[in-house]
Amino acid sequence: MISLTDSQKIGMGLTGFGVFFLFFGMILFFDKALLAIGNILFVAGLSFVIGLERTFRFFFQKHKMKATSFFLGGVFVVLIGWPIIGVLLEIYGFFLLFRGFFPVVVGFIRRIPVLGSILNLPFISAEA
Repeated sequence: MISLTDSQKIGMGLTGFGVFFLFFGMILFFDKALLAIGNILFVAGLSFVIGLERTFRFFFQKHKMKATSFFLGGVFVVLIGWPIIGVLLEIYGFFLLFRGFFPVVVGFIRRIPVLGSILNLPFISAEA
């Protein structure tokens, strides 16, 4: 089992609440306040989980500057009051930032009993 430090546990909680507030803000027709709180909690939680220095290095790598500018620009646009445009910018930046992790996530999901059998169907699987 993975052991977490206290700050990583706090970070997991902050990130979870951030995702909850983002989801809830989108369900409530892009509520500005909920989306802003969700963004702040998500970024703060990520910083607690992996550390400030590693977070800074992750976001500000030379080849990820476009993705970082879209993601953080979207956070800023949500904070100034244009939630739909901001969320669209954030989603695009998020996919650009984390596209290297998606094959790992899909590989992990393929090992889960029910979801794995669905992902391994011939018309869904890329290997077929």
